[in-house]
Amino acid sequence: MVYVRQSTPQQVIDHGESTRLQYGLTARAVELGWTPSRVLVIDEDLGHSASGLDARPGFARLVSEVGLDHVGLVLGVEMSRLARSGREWHQLLELCALSSTLLADPQGVYDPTDHNDRLLLGLKGTISEAELWLIKQRMWSGRIAKAQRGELAVPLPVGYVRRPGGEVVFDPDEQVRAVVRLVFDLFDRMGTVNGVLRYLADNGIQIGVRLREGPDRGELSWRRPSPVCVQNMLRNPAYAGVYVYGRSRFDPRRRQPGRPHTGRVRQGRADWQVWLPDRLPAYVSLDRYEQNLQRMENNRARAESMGAVRDGPAMLAGLVFCGRCHARMTVRYQRGPGGRLHPGYVCSRDKTDYGGAACQQLAGGCVDVHVRDLLLAALAPAALEVSLAAAEQITACRAEVERIWIQRLERADYTADRARRQYQLAEPENRLVVRQLERDWEQAMAERQRLGEEHDRFLATRPRLLTDAERAHIRAVAADIPGLWHADSTTDIDRKQLVRCLIERVELTVQGDSERVHARVTWSGGHRSDTELIRPVARLTQLSYYRRLTDRIRQLAAAGNSPAQIAEQLNTEGLRPPKRRDRFGPQGVRDLMHDLGIATPGPSRPRPAIQPDLPPNQWWRADLARHLGMPDITLYNWITRGWVTAHQHPDPPHRWIVHADPAEIDRLRALRHRPRRTGPTQRPPVQEGRNDNAQPQV
Repeated sequence: MVYVRQSTPQQVIDHGESTRLQYGLTARAVELGWTPSRVLVIDEDLGHSASGLDARPGFARLVSEVGLDHVGLVLGVEMSRLARSGREWHQLLELCALSSTLLADPQGVYDPTDHNDRLLLGLKGTISEAELWLIKQRMWSGRIAKAQRGELAVPLPVGYVRRPGGEVVFDPDEQVRAVVRLVFDLFDRMGTVNGVLRYLADNGIQIGVRLREGPDRGELSWRRPSPVCVQNMLRNPAYAGVYVYGRSRFDPRRRQPGRPHTGRVRQGRADWQVWLPDRLPAYVSLDRYEQNLQRMENNRARAESMGAVRDGPAMLAGLVFCGRCHARMTVRYQRGPGGRLHPGYVCSRDKTDYGGAACQQLAGGCVDVHVRDLLLAALAPAALEVSLAAAEQITACRAEVERIWIQRLERADYTADRARRQYQLAEPENRLVVRQLERDWEQAMAERQRLGEEHDRFLATRPRLLTDAERAHIRAVAADIPGLWHADSTTDIDRKQLVRCLIERVELTVQGDSERVHARVTWSGGHRSDTELIRPVARLTQLSYYRRLTDRIRQLAAAGNSPAQIAEQLNTEGLRPPKRRDRFGPQGVRDLMHDLGIATPGPSRPRPAIQPDLPPNQWWRADLARHLGMPDITLYNWITRGWVTAHQHPDPPHRWIVHADPAEIDRLRALRHRPRRTGPTQRPPVQEGRNDNAQPQV
């Protein structure tokens, strides 16, 4: 076997003498006694710059034939052509020794079974491997030195080309440059990669890529945009005029067999080896590039970032921080009547990560309304500026898209005219060529007609310039910012994007477990607003003015006022009930007076004339509720849920009788005083003998 190999295709072209010398080893094999028919030349690895069996099929074939005992002699111009890896070289020597295969080069013939020859072959293999590392080290040092000067030619992104002299310039095609600038402008407006991608897809805009290899190298290829393509454009520092090197490194563990371009791993910015600003023509400024990176980092759904704008009614998602531990608060939704989602802001980082207690939580509706009012008040003086800016933005966006459409039409006209000229310059008698040119011309004209029709539809649905009526409508809408905010056409995503444009952070601190919440709003630019809002709470005892409320009720009741009169007076004085109610009602005042032990003036509810005595450990529902110091309706709720053992009396009005011995009373009292948020979500244990089939009568 004669093994022929050169590392690169360029070496095959420039160093033909080496190739002829290796093929000439067939004559050397004949001189050593092999017939020409028994001399096999392996040249599959000629021009392959690779190492390892997976990337060198010729060497793998050589090892296989030696292992099958089909080979008597292996010839090479030098041992380094066989293998520069110590593992592969010694594996080949072992196989040659087992099959009594000889190795030969122009200097001599070696027998791997002989001790001296084996020692010499091992030494040559070691020298070959060391030589490879020296070559790599010299090449790597030269590469780094050239990159540090900014002269190393690296692959260029979309929108750049390299001149024959080596300098990097903008792509000469206007449409390519226009699309690149449009991508950055769209990201400034929309803030997400998917938003940019949807806009490009809706308008049929493609990205022009210069082919890097093949017969059409350097030609433009228009391709559909993808999320990876848009993200790479936004992350590439070349668009900010920065020359970088070392953004990725090779990891052999990630390399996939048969795929030579795999195994590259992206590195962090701190690990980049070269960073040279102002070396390339820039599409955006360096500050704008940094802002884009920060914005994409904030769009990631992680605890330390606010995340991208998503569906959902929580207006301040990602912007709310806990005023106690300063961690970012998460959003939790509860589905209310009619399927409507009610947001809540929860700080449970210590509970989630370390098993501690939840820090604080509050309903999101009151916070959203409070911040919304602050936002609309801040926007009111700028209504005219907002209207003018909106009109200019819409006009500029339409003009940019129209400019790209005109460039596409110009390109289609040029392609059709070029196909026509090629057809006319061909000899009519050469039908083998003319037929293909005719098909190309017809295809180019059909493509031009299709683009023209799509452009007409685009103009019909999206006029290039705003009409006077549209400008007047924009001014009218901008003047009424609250109406625009509450309009049905305004989505939750639109509101969130507006909030994020003006607000950087909202810090909430609940005062104890009361209804009072301190809110600190940090606006874009650094200004802060410290305000206070009222949140709904679950119990009256959580109200900060609970003692003042009870004292006032006692005073009004002592003066002979009815529950309705007391409720009206409390509402007039600005006292509010918990939860989401805005006013006290007569029934709420009556229940509170009952809990406080205050006699209610006026006629009381009729009671049965005869209330029979009950056996031991059995209670009337109202008596047990009074004994436990809890509302009667709460005990009734426990009965309907099956948390209490009870049955109904057979005689009208079918009052409930609860079975409760002293141990059961202690359990119910503990259940009553358990915190509401950590209360039972499943049926708690009850005494045996409970009637599960008892149906409550309401």
